Amino acid sequence: MTAPEPVHELTATSSAVVYQNRWMTVREDRTLRHDGREGVFGVVEKPDFALVVPYEDGGFHLVEQYRYPVRGRYWEFPQGSWEEDPAADPVALARGELAEETGLYAARMVRLGHLFEAYGYCDQGFHVFLAEDLKAGEPRPEDAEKGLVSRWFPEAEVWDLIAGGRFKDAPSLAALALFQRHREQG
Repeated sequence: MTAPEPVHELTATSSAVVYQNRWMTVREDRTLRHDGREGVFGVVEKPDFALVVPYEDGGFHLVEQYRYPVRGRYWEFPQGSWEEDPAADPVALARGELAEETGLYAARMVRLGHLFEAYGYCDQGFHVFLAEDLKAGEPRPEDAEKGLVSRWFPEAEVWDLIAGGRFKDAPSLAALALFQRHREQG
């Protein structure tokens, strides 16, 4: 009789924080596989964020902002986390980010799912919400978001933005897939 496979294929034998700031922690874990092999694994720890798919009149409200790591401006769905409250209620976080970045308020928020951003090296996940019955207000971007642009696009134009390389945010693309599935099951 063979032994059942272990639930976790890697076990941390030690862990050390190698970098930390208010947005993330980077740690290095010494690991041991169930077959006895040792290794090293780097992990970025970040709190979950909320991503909002604001949909109305056959289109989406998107935001465009400069993303320093890739040195460019791209369109994406409103999203973010609250560093001062990493355990914030995901619905409150989604509502807050939507209002902050677009000025929109949603009468209805539908949970579409929870995904991981990049689980090959990071533990951060994100909650995806569909925002409907939207009411306009004034955006209140944070200082770090100055220059953020918000605009409504017909759905066909969003697909053109993707094809043209102007909408490249992986969580936004994954959220669009969840939206499509929700609409098909509708």
